[in-house]
Amino acid sequence: MSSQDLSVSIASSLSAVDAAEWDACACPDGAGPCSVRMPLRDPAAPRPVLAEDDDEAELPSPPDPDNPFVRHAFLLNLEESGSAVTRTGWQPVHVLVNDASGALLACAPAYLKGHSQGEYVFDHSWADAYERAGGRYYPKVQVSVPFTPATGRRLLVRPGERAEEARAALVEGLRALRAQAKASTIHATFLPRDEWDDLGARGFLQRTDQQFHWLNAGYATYDDFLGDLASRKRKALKKERREALASGLTIERLTGADIREEHWDAFFAFYMDTGSRKWGRPYLTRTFFSLVGERMADRTLLVMARREGRYVAGAINFIGANTLYGRNWGCIEHHPYLHFEVCYHQAIDFAIERGLARVEAGAQGEHKLARGYRPVTTYSAHDIPDPGFRRAVADYLMRERRHVAALQDELVEMAPFRKAGG
Repeated sequence: MSSQDLSVSIASSLSAVDAAEWDACACPDGAGPCSVRMPLRDPAAPRPVLAEDDDEAELPSPPDPDNPFVRHAFLLNLEESGSAVTRTGWQPVHVLVNDASGALLACAPAYLKGHSQGEYVFDHSWADAYERAGGRYYPKVQVSVPFTPATGRRLLVRPGERAEEARAALVEGLRALRAQAKASTIHATFLPRDEWDDLGARGFLQRTDQQFHWLNAGYATYDDFLGDLASRKRKALKKERREALASGLTIERLTGADIREEHWDAFFAFYMDTGSRKWGRPYLTRTFFSLVGERMADRTLLVMARREGRYVAGAINFIGANTLYGRNWGCIEHHPYLHFEVCYHQAIDFAIERGLARVEAGAQGEHKLARGYRPVTTYSAHDIPDPGFRRAVADYLMRERRHVAALQDELVEMAPFRKAGG
Protein backbone atom coordinates (compact mmCIF):
# COMPACT_ATOMS: atom_id res chain seq x y z
CA MET A 1 0.00 0.00 0.00
CA SER A 2 1.14 3.59 -0.46
CA SER A 3 0.09 7.12 0.42
CA GLN A 4 1.42 9.38 -2.28
CA ASP A 5 5.10 8.39 -2.30
CA LEU A 6 5.11 6.84 1.20
CA SER A 7 5.17 3.07 1.47
CA VAL A 8 4.17 0.92 4.44
CA SER A 9 5.75 -2.47 5.06
CA ILE A 10 6.09 -5.08 7.80
CA ALA A 11 9.36 -6.27 9.33
CA SER A 12 9.22 -9.74 10.86
CA SER A 13 12.34 -8.97 12.91
CA LEU A 14 14.20 -5.89 14.10
CA SER A 15 17.31 -7.46 12.55
CA ALA A 16 15.88 -6.45 9.16
CA VAL A 17 15.72 -2.77 10.18
CA ASP A 18 18.76 -0.49 10.32
CA ALA A 19 19.38 0.39 13.96
CA ALA A 20 20.31 4.03 13.28
CA GLU A 21 17.19 4.54 11.14
CA TRP A 22 14.92 3.02 13.81
CA ASP A 23 16.51 5.05 16.60
CA ALA A 24 16.21 8.26 14.58
CA CYS A 25 12.45 7.70 14.81
CA ALA A 26 12.39 6.31 18.35
CA CYS A 27 14.66 8.89 20.03
CA PRO A 28 14.97 11.76 17.55
CA ASP A 29 16.49 14.15 20.07
CA GLY A 30 19.55 11.92 20.24
CA ALA A 31 19.74 12.20 24.01
CA GLY A 32 21.76 9.70 26.01
CA PRO A 33 21.31 8.26 29.48
CA CYS A 34 21.45 10.88 32.22
CA SER A 35 21.93 13.67 29.67
CA VAL A 36 19.15 15.79 31.15
CA ARG A 37 19.49 16.84 34.78
CA MET A 38 16.83 18.21 37.08
CA PRO A 39 17.74 21.71 38.31
CA LEU A 40 18.45 21.63 42.04
CA ARG A 41 16.00 23.45 44.22
CA ASP A 42 17.38 26.51 46.00
CA PRO A 43 17.91 25.32 49.60
CA ALA A 44 17.01 28.82 50.83
CA ALA A 45 13.66 28.76 49.05
CA PRO A 46 10.53 27.71 50.94
CA ARG A 47 9.92 23.98 50.67
CA PRO A 48 6.79 23.25 48.61
CA VAL A 49 3.94 21.41 50.31
CA LEU A 50 1.18 19.35 48.79
CA ALA A 51 -2.07 21.26 48.50
CA GLU A 52 -5.37 19.45 48.80
CA ASP A 53 -6.00 19.57 45.05
CA ASP A 54 -2.47 18.82 43.83
CA ASP A 55 -2.07 15.99 41.37
CA GLU A 56 0.79 14.46 39.45
CA ALA A 57 0.30 16.67 36.41
CA GLU A 58 1.48 19.72 38.40
CA LEU A 59 4.73 18.09 39.50
CA PRO A 60 8.05 18.08 37.58
CA SER A 61 7.65 15.26 35.08
CA PRO A 62 9.16 16.13 31.69
CA PRO A 63 8.83 13.37 29.08
CA ASP A 64 11.87 11.20 28.57
CA PRO A 65 13.56 12.07 25.25
CA ASP A 66 15.47 8.78 25.28
CA ASN A 67 13.28 5.95 26.46
CA PRO A 68 15.57 2.88 26.35
CA PHE A 69 12.74 0.41 25.73
CA VAL A 70 11.80 1.68 22.27
CA ARG A 71 15.38 1.70 21.08
CA HIS A 72 16.43 -0.86 18.49
CA ALA A 73 18.85 -2.60 20.87
CA PHE A 74 16.29 -3.40 23.57
CA LEU A 75 13.66 -4.69 21.16
CA LEU A 76 16.26 -6.73 19.25
CA ASN A 77 17.46 -8.21 22.55
CA LEU A 78 13.94 -9.49 23.19
CA GLU A 79 13.86 -11.19 19.80
CA GLU A 80 17.40 -12.59 19.63
CA SER A 81 17.15 -13.98 23.16
CA GLY A 82 13.98 -15.93 22.29
CA SER A 83 11.93 -13.92 24.78
CA ALA A 84 9.51 -12.13 22.41
CA VAL A 85 9.18 -14.38 19.37
CA THR A 86 6.45 -16.32 17.60
CA ARG A 87 7.10 -19.40 19.75
CA THR A 88 6.26 -17.46 22.92
CA GLY A 89 3.15 -15.86 21.39
CA TRP A 90 4.81 -12.58 20.34
CA GLN A 91 5.13 -12.66 16.53
CA PRO A 92 7.03 -9.52 15.45
CA VAL A 93 5.19 -7.52 12.77
CA HIS A 94 6.83 -4.11 13.11
CA VAL A 95 5.20 -1.49 10.91
CA LEU A 96 7.52 0.73 8.85
CA VAL A 97 6.82 3.87 6.80
CA ASN A 98 9.45 4.79 4.20
CA ASP A 99 9.64 7.61 1.67
CA ALA A 100 10.53 7.17 -2.00
CA SER A 101 14.25 7.33 -1.22
CA GLY A 102 13.93 4.48 1.28
CA ALA A 103 14.41 6.64 4.37
CA LEU A 104 12.49 5.44 7.41
CA LEU A 105 10.05 8.16 8.48
CA ALA A 106 8.00 6.27 11.06
CA CYS A 107 7.75 2.88 12.72
CA ALA A 108 5.87 1.07 15.47
CA PRO A 109 6.89 -1.94 17.57
CA ALA A 110 4.04 -4.34 16.84
CA TYR A 111 3.26 -8.00 17.47
CA LEU A 112 0.59 -10.51 16.55
CA LYS A 113 -0.53 -12.05 19.83
CA GLY A 114 -2.23 -15.37 20.42
CA HIS A 115 -2.76 -14.64 24.13
CA SER A 116 -2.88 -11.69 26.53
CA GLN A 117 0.14 -12.48 28.71
CA GLY A 118 3.01 -10.09 29.45
CA GLU A 119 1.10 -6.90 28.60
CA TYR A 120 0.00 -5.42 31.98
CA VAL A 121 -3.13 -3.88 30.44
CA PHE A 122 -5.66 -6.60 31.01
CA ASP A 123 -8.19 -7.59 28.37
CA HIS A 124 -8.84 -11.23 29.31
CA SER A 125 -12.50 -10.46 30.06
CA TRP A 126 -12.86 -8.81 26.65
CA ALA A 127 -11.50 -11.94 24.96
CA ASP A 128 -13.82 -14.20 26.94
CA ALA A 129 -16.90 -12.09 26.16
CA TYR A 130 -16.10 -11.81 22.45
CA GLU A 131 -15.54 -15.53 22.06
CA ARG A 132 -18.68 -16.41 24.04
CA ALA A 133 -20.55 -14.24 21.55
CA GLY A 134 -19.13 -16.30 18.68
CA GLY A 135 -16.19 -14.08 17.69
CA ARG A 136 -12.49 -14.91 17.45
CA TYR A 137 -10.43 -12.57 19.61
CA TYR A 138 -6.98 -13.91 18.77
CA PRO A 139 -4.83 -13.02 16.99
CA LYS A 140 -4.76 -9.39 17.99
CA VAL A 141 -2.25 -6.66 17.14
CA GLN A 142 -0.26 -5.43 20.14
CA VAL A 143 1.66 -2.15 19.79
CA SER A 144 3.90 -2.19 22.82
CA VAL A 145 7.21 -3.16 24.35
CA PRO A 146 6.83 -6.79 25.48
CA PHE A 147 6.82 -7.44 29.24
CA THR A 148 7.44 -3.75 29.93
CA PRO A 149 4.75 -1.66 31.67
CA ALA A 150 6.57 1.65 31.11
CA THR A 151 5.14 4.68 29.36
CA GLY A 152 6.88 5.59 26.13
CA ARG A 153 6.23 6.54 22.54
CA ARG A 154 4.64 3.86 20.36
CA LEU A 155 4.10 5.85 17.14
CA LEU A 156 7.77 6.48 16.44
CA VAL A 157 7.81 9.32 13.94
CA ARG A 158 10.95 11.11 12.76
CA PRO A 159 10.57 14.91 13.05
CA GLY A 160 10.32 16.84 9.79
CA GLU A 161 7.92 18.39 7.37
CA ARG A 162 6.30 15.02 6.61
CA ALA A 163 5.89 13.92 10.21
CA GLU A 164 2.10 14.20 10.33
CA GLU A 165 1.71 12.47 6.97
CA ALA A 166 3.99 9.67 8.17
CA ARG A 167 2.03 9.35 11.42
CA ALA A 168 -1.24 9.00 9.50
CA ALA A 169 0.35 6.37 7.23
CA LEU A 170 1.61 4.49 10.29
CA VAL A 171 -1.87 4.27 11.82
CA GLU A 172 -3.31 3.30 8.42
CA GLY A 173 -0.64 0.61 8.20
CA LEU A 174 -1.56 -0.80 11.61
CA ARG A 175 -5.19 -1.03 10.54
CA ALA A 176 -4.21 -2.68 7.26
CA LEU A 177 -2.12 -5.18 9.22
CA ARG A 178 -5.08 -5.94 11.45
CA ALA A 179 -7.29 -6.60 8.42
CA GLN A 180 -4.69 -8.67 6.57
CA ALA A 181 -3.98 -10.83 9.64
CA LYS A 182 -7.70 -11.17 10.38
CA ALA A 183 -6.96 -9.83 13.85
CA SER A 184 -9.84 -8.69 16.02
CA THR A 185 -8.30 -5.57 17.49
CA ILE A 186 -5.28 -3.27 17.86
CA HIS A 187 -3.99 -2.42 21.35
CA ALA A 188 -1.47 0.40 21.86
CA THR A 189 -0.44 0.36 25.51
CA PHE A 190 1.46 2.64 27.93
CA LEU A 191 1.17 5.62 25.62
CA PRO A 192 2.25 9.17 26.38
CA ARG A 193 -0.75 11.46 26.73
CA ASP A 194 -0.29 13.17 23.35
CA GLU A 195 -0.35 9.85 21.47
CA TRP A 196 -3.41 8.77 23.49
CA ASP A 197 -5.19 11.96 22.43
CA ASP A 198 -4.09 11.53 18.82
CA LEU A 199 -5.27 7.93 18.57
CA GLY A 200 -8.54 8.87 20.25
CA ALA A 201 -9.08 11.47 17.54
CA ARG A 202 -8.43 8.73 14.96
CA GLY A 203 -11.19 6.54 16.37
CA PHE A 204 -9.37 4.39 18.92
CA LEU A 205 -11.14 3.76 22.23
CA GLN A 206 -9.33 5.29 25.19
CA ARG A 207 -8.44 3.53 28.42
CA THR A 208 -6.74 4.68 31.62
CA ASP A 209 -5.09 2.98 34.56
CA GLN A 210 -2.58 4.05 37.17
CA GLN A 211 0.91 3.45 38.41
CA PHE A 212 3.07 4.96 41.13
CA HIS A 213 6.05 7.11 40.16
CA TRP A 214 8.56 9.03 42.25
CA LEU A 215 8.97 12.62 41.06
CA ASN A 216 12.06 14.67 41.71
CA ALA A 217 11.47 18.21 43.01
CA GLY A 218 15.11 19.17 42.57
CA TYR A 219 16.40 17.32 45.62
CA ALA A 220 20.13 17.39 46.34
CA THR A 221 19.99 14.50 48.84
CA TYR A 222 17.63 11.79 50.06
CA ASP A 223 17.23 13.81 53.28
CA ASP A 224 15.94 16.70 51.18
CA PHE A 225 13.24 14.38 49.86
CA LEU A 226 12.41 13.20 53.37
CA GLY A 227 11.97 16.83 54.33
CA ASP A 228 8.91 16.99 52.08
CA LEU A 229 7.21 14.18 54.03
CA ALA A 230 5.05 14.39 57.10
CA SER A 231 7.11 13.85 60.26
CA ARG A 232 5.60 10.45 61.09
CA LYS A 233 6.17 9.15 57.54
CA ARG A 234 9.73 10.48 57.52
CA LYS A 235 10.58 8.59 60.69
CA ALA A 236 8.94 5.42 59.38
CA LEU A 237 11.06 5.40 56.21
CA LYS A 238 14.29 6.01 58.11
CA LYS A 239 13.47 3.06 60.37
CA GLU A 240 12.50 0.89 57.40
CA ARG A 241 15.82 1.53 55.66
CA ARG A 242 17.79 0.69 58.80
CA GLU A 243 15.88 -2.53 59.40
CA ALA A 244 16.21 -3.63 55.75
CA LEU A 245 19.97 -4.02 56.24
CA ALA A 246 19.90 -5.18 59.86
CA SER A 247 20.82 -8.77 58.96
CA GLY A 248 24.29 -7.80 57.80
CA LEU A 249 23.23 -7.05 54.25
CA THR A 250 25.11 -4.62 52.04
CA ILE A 251 23.94 -2.97 48.84
CA GLU A 252 25.89 -2.59 45.58
CA ARG A 253 24.80 -0.44 42.66
CA LEU A 254 26.35 -1.56 39.37
CA THR A 255 26.22 -0.02 35.93
CA GLY A 256 28.30 0.00 32.76
CA ALA A 257 31.47 -2.09 32.74
CA ASP A 258 31.02 -2.98 36.43
CA ILE A 259 28.26 -5.42 35.45
CA ARG A 260 29.77 -8.83 34.69
CA GLU A 261 28.36 -12.22 33.76
CA GLU A 262 28.59 -13.37 37.37
CA HIS A 263 26.15 -10.60 38.28
CA TRP A 264 23.76 -11.68 35.53
CA ASP A 265 24.01 -15.30 36.75
CA ALA A 266 23.03 -14.23 40.26
CA PHE A 267 20.29 -11.88 39.11
CA PHE A 268 18.78 -14.47 36.77
CA ALA A 269 18.53 -16.93 39.67
CA PHE A 270 16.59 -14.28 41.62
CA TYR A 271 14.42 -13.50 38.64
CA MET A 272 13.57 -17.15 37.99
CA ASP A 273 12.78 -17.89 41.63
CA THR A 274 10.48 -14.91 42.13
CA GLY A 275 9.03 -14.99 38.62
CA SER A 276 8.14 -18.66 38.83
CA ARG A 277 6.17 -18.03 42.02
CA LYS A 278 4.40 -14.93 40.63
CA TRP A 279 3.69 -15.85 37.02
CA GLY A 280 4.31 -19.57 36.65
CA ARG A 281 6.72 -19.01 33.77
CA PRO A 282 9.11 -16.04 33.70
CA TYR A 283 9.16 -14.23 30.38
CA LEU A 284 12.82 -13.35 29.90
CA THR A 285 15.58 -15.82 29.05
CA ARG A 286 19.09 -15.88 30.49
CA THR A 287 20.44 -14.82 27.09
CA PHE A 288 18.39 -11.63 27.25
CA PHE A 289 20.37 -10.38 30.23
CA SER A 290 23.71 -11.12 28.60
CA LEU A 291 22.61 -9.16 25.53
CA VAL A 292 21.60 -6.26 27.77
CA GLY A 293 25.08 -6.36 29.31
CA GLU A 294 26.67 -6.43 25.87
CA ARG A 295 24.61 -3.69 24.22
CA MET A 296 23.05 -1.58 26.96
CA ALA A 297 25.29 -1.74 30.02
CA ASP A 298 25.53 2.04 30.26
CA ARG A 299 21.73 2.22 30.30
CA THR A 300 21.39 -0.42 33.00
CA LEU A 301 21.47 -0.24 36.78
CA LEU A 302 21.67 -3.41 38.85
CA VAL A 303 20.97 -3.02 42.56
CA MET A 304 22.33 -6.11 44.32
CA ALA A 305 22.08 -7.14 47.97
CA ARG A 306 24.89 -9.25 49.42
CA ARG A 307 25.06 -11.22 52.68
CA GLU A 308 28.03 -13.25 53.95
CA GLY A 309 29.86 -12.98 50.65
CA ARG A 310 27.07 -13.96 48.25
CA TYR A 311 24.30 -12.10 46.44
CA VAL A 312 20.83 -12.84 47.81
CA ALA A 313 18.57 -10.30 46.04
CA GLY A 314 18.61 -7.79 43.23
CA ALA A 315 16.65 -5.47 40.97
CA ILE A 316 17.26 -4.37 37.39
CA ASN A 317 16.58 -0.81 36.26
CA PHE A 318 17.02 0.92 32.90
CA ILE A 319 18.27 4.49 32.57
CA GLY A 320 16.69 7.01 30.24
CA ALA A 321 17.67 10.61 29.66
CA ASN A 322 15.65 11.80 32.66
CA THR A 323 13.92 8.71 34.05
CA LEU A 324 14.97 5.58 35.91
CA TYR A 325 12.75 2.63 35.02
CA GLY A 326 12.50 -0.12 37.62
CA ARG A 327 11.72 -3.45 36.01
CA ASN A 328 12.39 -6.83 37.65
CA TRP A 329 13.21 -7.92 41.18
CA GLY A 330 14.05 -11.26 42.74
CA CYS A 331 15.56 -12.84 45.83
CA ILE A 332 16.65 -16.19 47.23
CA GLU A 333 16.44 -15.10 50.87
CA HIS A 334 13.63 -13.23 52.55
CA HIS A 335 14.53 -10.25 54.74
CA PRO A 336 12.01 -7.71 56.07
CA TYR A 337 11.82 -4.53 53.99
CA LEU A 338 14.63 -5.63 51.66
CA HIS A 339 12.33 -5.46 48.63
CA PHE A 340 11.48 -1.84 49.43
CA GLU A 341 15.13 -0.92 49.93
CA VAL A 342 16.43 -2.57 46.75
CA CYS A 343 13.58 -1.56 44.45
CA TYR A 344 12.35 1.81 45.72
CA HIS A 345 14.72 3.59 48.12
CA GLN A 346 17.87 2.77 46.16
CA ALA A 347 16.17 3.93 42.97
CA ILE A 348 15.39 7.27 44.61
CA ASP A 349 19.00 7.57 45.79
CA PHE A 350 20.28 6.94 42.26
CA ALA A 351 17.81 9.35 40.65
CA ILE A 352 18.80 12.13 43.03
CA GLU A 353 22.52 11.51 42.45
CA ARG A 354 22.09 11.52 38.66
CA GLY A 355 19.63 14.42 38.58
CA LEU A 356 16.88 12.31 37.01
CA ALA A 357 13.35 13.70 37.03
CA ARG A 358 11.40 10.53 37.70
CA VAL A 359 11.48 6.93 38.86
CA GLU A 360 8.92 4.64 37.25
CA ALA A 361 8.66 1.58 39.45
CA GLY A 362 6.55 -0.67 37.23
CA ALA A 363 2.95 -1.80 37.39
CA GLN A 364 0.53 -1.64 40.30
CA GLY A 365 1.56 -1.57 43.97
CA GLU A 366 -0.22 0.81 46.35
CA HIS A 367 2.53 0.01 48.87
CA LYS A 368 4.73 2.37 46.83
CA LEU A 369 2.64 5.29 48.02
CA ALA A 370 4.07 5.12 51.55
CA ARG A 371 7.61 5.25 50.05
CA GLY A 372 6.99 8.63 48.41
CA TYR A 373 5.76 7.43 45.02
CA ARG A 374 2.74 9.29 43.66
CA PRO A 375 -0.27 7.98 41.73
CA VAL A 376 -0.09 8.85 38.03
CA THR A 377 -2.35 8.03 35.12
CA THR A 378 -1.32 5.58 32.39
CA TYR A 379 -2.93 5.47 28.96
CA SER A 380 -3.79 2.91 26.29
CA ALA A 381 -5.81 3.01 23.07
CA HIS A 382 -7.78 0.22 21.41
CA ASP A 383 -9.03 -0.09 17.84
CA ILE A 384 -12.11 -2.33 17.65
CA PRO A 385 -13.85 -2.59 14.27
CA ASP A 386 -16.76 -4.88 15.29
CA PRO A 387 -19.56 -2.34 15.99
CA GLY A 388 -21.39 -4.35 18.66
CA PHE A 389 -18.22 -5.28 20.51
CA ARG A 390 -16.96 -1.70 20.19
CA ARG A 391 -20.12 -0.30 21.82
CA ALA A 392 -19.85 -2.71 24.74
CA VAL A 393 -16.16 -1.97 25.34
CA ALA A 394 -16.68 1.79 24.95
CA ASP A 395 -19.37 1.73 27.65
CA TYR A 396 -17.10 -0.26 29.96
CA LEU A 397 -14.15 2.07 29.38
CA MET A 398 -16.20 5.17 30.13
CA ARG A 399 -17.10 3.74 33.54
CA GLU A 400 -13.56 2.50 34.12
CA ARG A 401 -12.04 5.93 33.42
CA ARG A 402 -14.34 7.47 36.03
CA HIS A 403 -13.31 4.83 38.56
CA VAL A 404 -9.58 5.36 37.87
CA ALA A 405 -9.95 9.14 38.30
CA ALA A 406 -11.89 8.77 41.55
CA LEU A 407 -9.39 6.26 42.94
CA GLN A 408 -6.50 8.51 42.05
CA ASP A 409 -8.11 11.38 43.97
CA GLU A 410 -8.38 9.12 47.01
CA LEU A 411 -4.77 8.00 46.73
CA VAL A 412 -3.49 11.57 46.47
CA GLU A 413 -5.14 12.20 49.84
CA MET A 414 -3.20 9.24 51.27
CA ALA A 415 0.21 10.50 50.06
CA PRO A 416 2.85 10.88 52.81
CA PHE A 417 3.73 14.45 51.82
CA ARG A 418 3.13 17.39 54.11
CA LYS A 419 -0.19 19.10 53.51
CA ALA A 420 -0.71 22.82 53.13
CA GLY A 421 -0.77 24.39 56.57
CA GLY A 422 0.67 21.20 58.14
